[in-house]
Amino acid sequence: MQTLALDTYPIHIGPVAESLSRTLQQQAFSQLFVLADENTKAHCWPLIAPVVQPYNPVVIEINSGEAHKNLRTCEYIWQQLMEHRAGRDALLLNLGGGVIGDMGGFAASTFKRGIPFVQIPTTLLAQVDASIGGKLGVDFMQVKNSIGLFCNPQAVLADPAFLSTLSDRELRSGYAEVIKHSLIADAAQWGQLQSLTNLRQADWAQIIPASLNIKKQIVETDPFEKGLRKALNFGHTIGHAIEGHALETDAPLLHGEAIAIGMVCEAFLSCRQQNLPKAQLEQIADYLTQVYSKVALDPAHYPVYLRLMGNDKKNEGQAINFSLLPEAGTVAVNQTADAGPITEALDFYNRL
Repeated sequence: MQTLALDTYPIHIGPVAESLSRTLQQQAFSQLFVLADENTKAHCWPLIAPVVQPYNPVVIEINSGEAHKNLRTCEYIWQQLMEHRAGRDALLLNLGGGVIGDMGGFAASTFKRGIPFVQIPTTLLAQVDASIGGKLGVDFMQVKNSIGLFCNPQAVLADPAFLSTLSDRELRSGYAEVIKHSLIADAAQWGQLQSLTNLRQADWAQIIPASLNIKKQIVETDPFEKGLRKALNFGHTIGHAIEGHALETDAPLLHGEAIAIGMVCEAFLSCRQQNLPKAQLEQIADYLTQVYSKVALDPAHYPVYLRLMGNDKKNEGQAINFSLLPEAGTVAVNQTADAGPITEALDFYNRL
């Protein structure tokens, strides 16, 4: 069991039965609730059931997927908490990926002005990214995480054993955030990752803590995203727009698939505006298109992407805000670009 101690809560990396048992013993709560979807109820619940059943938990099951990360689902969660007469001393366990963690934490922190919650991330994406930093929320009008707040959990319990329940596609989706962390803060790790092509053979017990440490250092320096924390948005300005639009089509993209596209595009902007060496741009583009299947971006959708980027919560004024790479392993926040260079970046990706 490894533990990363943040200022206000711990992240335990290892067998979930052990970390959850210890966490529940340390909490004082009147009722226990577990938020899950149909997938985590089937595949992940068995790993925690023996630990939580003595507490007579109420399981709240919601539909899986980003399409359900909205206020309507929150209403259902709040309704279940209310119908079971949850008090402010109830405890909610969020058993699932980023959608469950973001939305469950949001629902908990707004119910009766806030009840405590514990994050049990079951996807790679959630374990290395969404589980740390206290950013919670839901999607609204195609704009990801546009309704939300900051609130820390009581603890985060990350067990690499959960990753065996994931499809190859879900595993790749989470891996995009590992790549992002290395590109913004650890050139040596980026160099090592480029030799990893079979994610089923990855040493996640080593990769997850290394990736979390990068985010931990950034979040502790800038907990409310006033400056350095914006570094974590590399690939996300363009990626979120592509993801938000795709969710309204018959071919939705997973978060990491869209962020991979965004990283290629924003690496192009980095080359143009931050002098990222062309050789490094080619390395980034080659590796990402090797790991992630190319997606044809219809130029007819570019205006939609630009509109969604214009609504991104990271923007200040009318400028579209980016975090760009002067070189692999470093980042420059609060960089802006207008429609022309962004369109060129999208075209660059399409030509690969």
